[in-house]
Amino acid sequence: MKVYLVVVETLADWEIAYLTAELHSRRFFANPLAPFELVKVGLTSAPVHSMGGMALAPDLALDDVRMEQGDLLLLPGSDIWDQPQAQGALAFARARLEEGHNVAAICGATNGLAQVGALDRHAHTSNDLDFLKQTCPDYRGAELYRHEPAVRDRNLITATGLAPLEFSYEVFKLLDVLRPATLEAWYQLHKTREAKWFYALMESMQAKGQGAAPGT
Repeated sequence: MKVYLVVVETLADWEIAYLTAELHSRRFFANPLAPFELVKVGLTSAPVHSMGGMALAPDLALDDVRMEQGDLLLLPGSDIWDQPQAQGALAFARARLEEGHNVAAICGATNGLAQVGALDRHAHTSNDLDFLKQTCPDYRGAELYRHEPAVRDRNLITATGLAPLEFSYEVFKLLDVLRPATLEAWYQLHKTREAKWFYALMESMQAKGQGAAPGT
């Protein structure tokens, strides 16, 4: 399984931070040795800089991506999704979605998908319905819009930019790399900040003889 993270200029670091940390470290995976790869994909092979100034070097260019069953294309928020250079990536995302591959988009990336008609047949959310209508004149998915932090409909996950935790939760459920008890404890710990969920998280890992601790 591979998660293809599209890295672009002004990528919103915080919107994917939960995902990148846990997917890269595998510290809470049900099976840390399972075949899995987090791949950074660029519109070209050139390095980009996130909104926080982090330099990101793509592992491969978008033209070289060949998605297989179970893979995920991950689109973070950015200022570039309404610009011409992003159209190729958006068309790629729509094509993969229509082929049945998994696509997840947050914040500005959902607007980009709306521009190319990728939201017209799936329940979805974004930052604001009226904004989608104003900025995406060809958008035809208003009846499927959900006023929720994050929405999953079949192979598409969308989220508002204010819901990186809920977005990550839905992505982890789709990928199925954490045990249900582990995922629920992880989510509730970050959502409520209550200590009981930390202990529940540790217990969920020890159940199968897998110890893990934050920061390890």
